[in-house]
Amino acid sequence: MVVKREMTKKFLSEAYAGESQAHMRYMIFAEVAEKEGFPNIAKLFRAIAFAELVHARNHLKALGGVKDTVENLQVAIDGETFEVEEMYPAYKAVAELQGENEAVRSTTYALEAEKIHAELYRKAKELAKEKKDIEIKKVYICPVCGYTAVDEAPEKCPVCGVPKEKFVVFE
Repeated sequence: MVVKREMTKKFLSEAYAGESQAHMRYMIFAEVAEKEGFPNIAKLFRAIAFAELVHARNHLKALGGVKDTVENLQVAIDGETFEVEEMYPAYKAVAELQGENEAVRSTTYALEAEKIHAELYRKAKELAKEKKDIEIKKVYICPVCGYTAVDEAPEKCPVCGVPKEKFVVFE
């Protein structure tokens, strides 16, 4: 009986990862289709990406991976911290060693953004433990590197130099 449970968990975990990747891949493909002048193909990619999100959500729930907000914030903190302290430094070092400049740039961008994300989640968790919501008017995301600013965007992205007016705003 344990083997079946372990196999089910393994398969659900793999399905969750696959559906999550498909969701993101299709959203990126939609952006490309939109830029190339195919609005209906972009719509198709976005719609099916949503279906993949539904599948991923169902798998994560079945795995017991959705908790209350405080616990979800801790999972987010743990993930961001792992990326900052272990994953991206290691990936970046290998990319540097192999002279893969695009990979160095990509991992550097992600590393810098993840540091901010971890801190924002820490603040949110402390407030959520007190049954308070975080005070945020707007969140600004750099569309090139993922740098994240709360309430006001910098004149230029401090990581990649993108001007303020190109930041994506979440209100």
